[in-house]
Amino acid sequence: MRNMENISPSLDLDKFHDECGIFGVFGHSDAANLTYLGLHALQHRGQEGAGICSSDRRQLHVEKSMGLVADIFSEKRLKRLPGDIAIGHNRYSTAGSSVLKNVQPIVVNFSLGSLAIAHNGNLVNAVELKKELEEDGAIFQSTSDSEVIVHLIANSKAGGLYERIIDAVGKIYGAFSLLLMTEEELIVIRDPYGFRPLSIGEIDNAYVAASETCAFDLIGARYIRDVEPGEMVVINKEGMKSYKPFYSQRHAFCIFELIYFARPDSNIFGGLNVNDIRKELGRQLARENPIEADLVIPVPDSGVPAALGYAEESGIPFEFGLIRNHYIGRTFIEPRQAIRHFGVKLKLNPIRKLLEGKRVIVVDDSIVRGTTSKKIVKMIKEGGGAKEVHMRISSPPTVGPCFYGIDTPTRKELIAATHSVEEIKKYITADSLSYLRLEGLLHVVPNSSEYCTACFDNNYPVFSPMENIEQMALFKF
Repeated sequence: MRNMENISPSLDLDKFHDECGIFGVFGHSDAANLTYLGLHALQHRGQEGAGICSSDRRQLHVEKSMGLVADIFSEKRLKRLPGDIAIGHNRYSTAGSSVLKNVQPIVVNFSLGSLAIAHNGNLVNAVELKKELEEDGAIFQSTSDSEVIVHLIANSKAGGLYERIIDAVGKIYGAFSLLLMTEEELIVIRDPYGFRPLSIGEIDNAYVAASETCAFDLIGARYIRDVEPGEMVVINKEGMKSYKPFYSQRHAFCIFELIYFARPDSNIFGGLNVNDIRKELGRQLARENPIEADLVIPVPDSGVPAALGYAEESGIPFEFGLIRNHYIGRTFIEPRQAIRHFGVKLKLNPIRKLLEGKRVIVVDDSIVRGTTSKKIVKMIKEGGGAKEVHMRISSPPTVGPCFYGIDTPTRKELIAATHSVEEIKKYITADSLSYLRLEGLLHVVPNSSEYCTACFDNNYPVFSPMENIEQMALFKF
């Protein structure tokens, strides 16, 4: 877990981060290039490193590095990835440190041949499994929980590859969307709770798989269907075959994918359009928490759909009162530490002519630590000249950390876990603060009983065997 004392302040530090994005292709002569484009579309799911592994039906080829997709994969590197099968991975680390050895896909050779794996999610029993594997002689090359899956497959006493994979996956708990690739086939797996989205599409008689459908749109692929929770899809020269060896008594789709993580142009969890859901969350927020004001503005970019919904429902004009600079990297050099709020000012700037003297409703998707919200309120009042600033949040107060593939602070760092709404309002210096009620959120989302809402109600669908689940927010191998 990151230590805020050791990195430069940035707007993104006070947001949740999804751990990874995955993309795969089977049966296309341009597999590596399509995977590159797919990862580019999924860049929002991880920015620390990326990798692609391809197969020419004889051997696996891999290229990976730290950084952004467009910076890593030059034309020269892509030419080193021949073949018509490929899988790719964008990484944002929660389990394991941010170093090259943890960048996926993980590629290994074992008794049944070569195997590459890309994993989106987080295993809550990884520590226990790693200890057992090491006692049996396994040697780990990385500090990623994903390597546990590789060792479980390699050490399985089951028969063929499919049986070994089913045996191994049956031992892991938590969130996992998996792409596995051999020299001749692609295997797609989604955990039985369905925490993370995962879909299959088609392009030029080839199959593609991705964390989100926005990746299909970029390459011109046709969406076929979601991978079902607990399903294993095998794609090879004989076509696509489905197995359903994994079972849970309930689904637990991550509701924060709809609130913040997924791109607004994606359709996830059975075809729900993310933008439509976020706009409706804004409308519900306006119904629950009306107030007289002159303008509704979003915290860009994540607050835009909800702010549009809030404005439509309330009848209050929508404006882009904060302008975001999209060309700032994740880190930067500060000229003087004495310049307060410099990190937020690099990314956001208020339009004073629009805000001056106005009563402003600011819509955002969530408040994590509260530090960024405080800086934004101050910026709108002092830099923008607003008379009043009313914060409206299109999700309930975040009171619990996530252990299923999202980078969240520990419970004590989540401001809503230790402070009342009134106390948070005073801390961020807003004139008023209101969150969407959990009941309102669940009213908007279809089939609401199928979602994980642990970050809002501490109702965790999968527990770690560890006695203190808080340790899961901090563990590293």
